[in-house]
Amino acid sequence: MALYVKAAEILEKAERKQGALKTLVYDSKFQNIKQLFALVCETQKFSSVLLDIIESTKLLKQTKLKLHLAKVLVYDLLMGQGLKCGGSFKSTMMKHRPRLQAELARMKVKRKVSRNEDLLPVEAQMPPGEQLPRYVRVNTLKTTVEDVVDYLKRDGYTYQGQASRLDDLTLKEKNFVKDLHLPELLVFSPKTDFHDHFLYKAGHIILQDKASCLPAHLLNPPPGSHIIDACAAPGNKTSHLAAIMKNKGRLFAFDLDAKRLATMSTLLLRAGVTCQQLANQDFLKVNPDSPQYKDVEYVLLDPSCSGSGMVCLQDRTAADQSRLASLAAFQLRCLNHAATFPRLKRLVYSTCSIHSQENEDVIAAFLQQNSTFRLVRLLPQWPERGLEPLSQCLRASTSKTRTHGFFVALLEKHSEALSSTPQLTNQIRAVEEAKTVTLEASDPEDSQTSPPGKTEDAPSSKKKRRKRKKKQKTEGNEH
Repeated sequence: MALYVKAAEILEKAERKQGALKTLVYDSKFQNIKQLFALVCETQKFSSVLLDIIESTKLLKQTKLKLHLAKVLVYDLLMGQGLKCGGSFKSTMMKHRPRLQAELARMKVKRKVSRNEDLLPVEAQMPPGEQLPRYVRVNTLKTTVEDVVDYLKRDGYTYQGQASRLDDLTLKEKNFVKDLHLPELLVFSPKTDFHDHFLYKAGHIILQDKASCLPAHLLNPPPGSHIIDACAAPGNKTSHLAAIMKNKGRLFAFDLDAKRLATMSTLLLRAGVTCQQLANQDFLKVNPDSPQYKDVEYVLLDPSCSGSGMVCLQDRTAADQSRLASLAAFQLRCLNHAATFPRLKRLVYSTCSIHSQENEDVIAAFLQQNSTFRLVRLLPQWPERGLEPLSQCLRASTSKTRTHGFFVALLEKHSEALSSTPQLTNQIRAVEEAKTVTLEASDPEDSQTSPPGKTEDAPSSKKKRRKRKKKQKTEGNEH
C-alpha cells in the first residue's frame, strides 16, 4: 500500500513542477527505491493510456480514488506484475478488474494493435533495437577492468572483447563488451540487473549511464588536482572524478539538499572515495576568493535541468517554455559563477536535457559574456554533435549513441590555452611584430635605416640619433 501512495505522491509533485521525477524518487527515502522508480517511470510513460481507461470506466467516481493513485494501481493491475498490496486497495481494484481489462482490450482492437507499448504515441515508443544497454563503470579506486572482466567470466558471463561500432552494443543474455569510447565502461544487455551482485554491493562497479560518464571523463583532472563538483548529488560523477584523480588532491562537492548529500556520503564511502570535502551549501553562494579554493583549476557543473533526456522521464508534451527559461537563467548563473574562480583552467557543463534552451543557448550566452573562455572540440569520433555553430559540444540520444539524452560542453580558459596552442602563439608573435613595425615607422628620420635582417648597423643608427639630439640641444642653448 505504501508503494502506491508514495508513487502517486511523486507523480502529483512532478506534474506540479515541484521537482524532477528522479530527484523526487531519490529524496523519498523509500525502502525499495528501484521498485518505486520503475513504477513511477512506467506509470508516467503510459499516463495518457491510463487516463483514457480511467475516464472510460468512470473509475474515480465509483471508487473515490484520486487520479494519480488510480493511475499507479491501474498500471500495476493491467500492465505491471500485478498488485503488490492487500487490504482495501486490492479489494477495490479486483472488484473493477474485469471492466478495466475489457476497456484495455477494446482500445487495442480499435487501434489494431496487440501490445500495450503500441498504444503509446509514436514519439513515445522505443523500437526494440533502441533499448538502452546496461552500462557498468568499473570503479578503479577498488579494482581494475581486467579483474572485473575475469570475475564476470567466472560468474557465467561471456566477454566479447572491445566494441568497435555502435551495433556491437546490441547484446543478448549474459554477453558483454568493453565500450568503444570509454575505457572503464562495460556494456551488457538491457535486462541485466546488478543491484544484488557482489561487485555492486562492494563498490567495485557503479551503475551509471554512458552519457553520464562523459563529463568527468572529458574534464580528466590529473592526480593532485583541486576540483569542484558544483551540484554533486547523487554522487556518481563525484566518484568518477575521484577515480580519475586516483584519490589524490581535493574534491569539493556541493549540494543544497542535506538528505541527498547524506546519501551521497554513503555512496562515496562504498566507492572508496577519500579525497572529497562535502558541503551542504548552495554553489552560487560559495566564495571563489576563499583561501581554500585558491588552487581550484577544474569545475564540473551538472546543474538542475528539465530531465527531458532521461528515457523514462521524458515529457512527451510540448515543453513548458517559462520553466525552460527559468532553468536556463539558473544554469547560466551557475556557469558565470564557476568562471570567477581565480585559477580555473577547465570547466565542464552538462545536462540530461534535449532542449537547446538549456544547452547550446546557455553556452552561447556564457561565451558572449566571458570572452576569456573558448570551447574545446570533444571526441571527434562521437556520432552526435552540438547544434551548429557549437559543434565542438556533444549531444547524446537513444538512437545515435544508445544512451539517455545528454549534452556536454568543455570550456577552457583562453589565457591558459594561448601558450599551448602553436597557432595562437604565432598570432601573438605576428601582433608583436606589427607593433614593432608601427613604432619604427612612426619616426620619419629613421624610416630609411638598414634593411630588415641586418642587425650590425643598429649601433651606428643609435649613435646618429644621439649626435642629432646633442646638436639640437647645443643649438637651442645658443639661441
